[in-house]
Amino acid sequence: MFEMVKQWFWYDWFMLVVRLMFSVSLLFTTLHFQDQIPLPIWGLIFWQLIAFSAPWLCLLLNYKYYLLAEIILSGGLSLYLTSLFPEAYLSFLTPAFLIAANSAATSYRWSGPMTMLGFPLLIYVVSEQSDPLAVMLHTVLAYAGGFAFHLLVVNHRQSEIIREQNRILEQYLSQIERITLAEERHRLAKDLHDTIGHSYTSIMMSLEQLRPELSATAGEQRLEPLLELTRKGLEEVRTYLHQMESPYERLPLLESLQQLAQEFQAHANVPVRFRVFGEEYPLSQQAKMTCYRCLQESLTNAVRHGQATAITVTLQFEERQLRLEVQDNGNGMAIRQEGFGLTAMKERAMNLQGQVSVYSEPGQGTLIVCTLPRQAERPDEVIRLLIVDDQPFIRESLHALLKAHKDLEVVGLAENGEQAIQLCEELSPQLILMDLDMPTMNGMTAARILKEKWPHMPILILTAFQDPEQALEVLRSGADGYLLKTTDPRVLAENIRLVYRGGTLIDPDISSQLFGQLETEKNDPESAEPPTTNTFDLTARELEILTMLSKGLRYKTIASKLYLSDGTVRNYASSAYLKLGVRNREDAVQKAMDAGLL
Repeated sequence: MFEMVKQWFWYDWFMLVVRLMFSVSLLFTTLHFQDQIPLPIWGLIFWQLIAFSAPWLCLLLNYKYYLLAEIILSGGLSLYLTSLFPEAYLSFLTPAFLIAANSAATSYRWSGPMTMLGFPLLIYVVSEQSDPLAVMLHTVLAYAGGFAFHLLVVNHRQSEIIREQNRILEQYLSQIERITLAEERHRLAKDLHDTIGHSYTSIMMSLEQLRPELSATAGEQRLEPLLELTRKGLEEVRTYLHQMESPYERLPLLESLQQLAQEFQAHANVPVRFRVFGEEYPLSQQAKMTCYRCLQESLTNAVRHGQATAITVTLQFEERQLRLEVQDNGNGMAIRQEGFGLTAMKERAMNLQGQVSVYSEPGQGTLIVCTLPRQAERPDEVIRLLIVDDQPFIRESLHALLKAHKDLEVVGLAENGEQAIQLCEELSPQLILMDLDMPTMNGMTAARILKEKWPHMPILILTAFQDPEQALEVLRSGADGYLLKTTDPRVLAENIRLVYRGGTLIDPDISSQLFGQLETEKNDPESAEPPTTNTFDLTARELEILTMLSKGLRYKTIASKLYLSDGTVRNYASSAYLKLGVRNREDAVQKAMDAGLL
């Protein structure tokens, strides 16, 4: 009760003071006329104390209980005093004011007539000397005053709610602004690194070759393409800074990759052989950009770090996946130092349920393989969505953004986890887009319950908090994705389709933090725990390839024995390395033997 009193506003204290003044005044009046009252004075005082305290205590619980207590106790006291003194009907005016001030919703339908009509008639019955019209007029005025005070209180409460919502909105917008700025800086850093690094590597290689030709006519002829390349690089940087699409994004994937390879070959003077297998099919914008950046970074690294003199690019449009291989004849590396560009490539691929694998040995060049699962396009498919968020403006904003996509249909809006569970039973959505921090039932609890009832229904968490630990906990609770609310609407729509078709994803910024934590734990032998056999989840094909690797067979030999391509064998091996948490075949074989897998 004390906690409730601490939350009182000025109007709550005002009504308590009114009640207190009324009770004290009535107490002194009854003491003054106690000789004319047949009821023992202590009984009347006890009645007054009950009439003061009981309605007030009921008001802290429920206003309907208060109305009944006020009418019965205070009204009964006024009727008793009026039967003795006709002028005592005035003692009912304060309860009439309080009854009107504390009524709400449909309670006016019965509290109003009972107060303004019923009590004046009862007063006239118990005291025929009183004027019924005067009693009714005074009671109506007191009730009207209480109703006016109630409207004032309601207006004040609504203003407080609006001010509180505005404060929450300002805090939310401030947080969104900070997160958006951080995400945009990270995105621009990756894009500018990919673009500038690639362009200026080509320029430096060309300038080195141009050095002995500066005095000849051929030097002038080669200078113009370099200037043109620089202008194009500068134009692309300006495009990113103004948040515009790259010109390569408008081209089909095959054409944009071929154009990139041709430009690199022309300016770096390194032959690039481009091979294509299979028939090209439509890809999402994210997939095209991932392949483009992967090829860009691979070409740049092949010349800058590997000193390659020949590069082969293979693009395979397979039935279930897209595969991009970049093979060079450079120096290779014994120990890979994964820099900013390679890390960005892996993040892009993993966000699409794909992977980037790097195979490199000293003197044998480097092979970079990027595989992305194919997302089957179904033109007539419509995904039924349920949006769950406690903020109305976010629910409506998401609804407005997503309904612009023909294959996305928002069938329901919920403000907490309980409503989400109820609407799932009524509407049968195919995917849930849900916030985490909500009243009544939060998103993590709701995700667990929903997955128990509908284990195959995808759940995509959309939150404002960039917390890697929370993201892991959410995925463990059964959610299929964890995205920030700053995600671009087009990317959000593609991610919804990805999750609906069986994918799992984490926001790029959060995934980079998670990878950093996992790398730190892996490099710390004291924090590492020996994994059990069941934790690796290796497939039969991966175990078969690991067994052959343990016998000293090379990838080409394994490929011929299993009737697979060399790249496919490397891809299976890379997947096994990733699951085992190792970097090369020796460590993979040793770890598999220690775990009893071989």
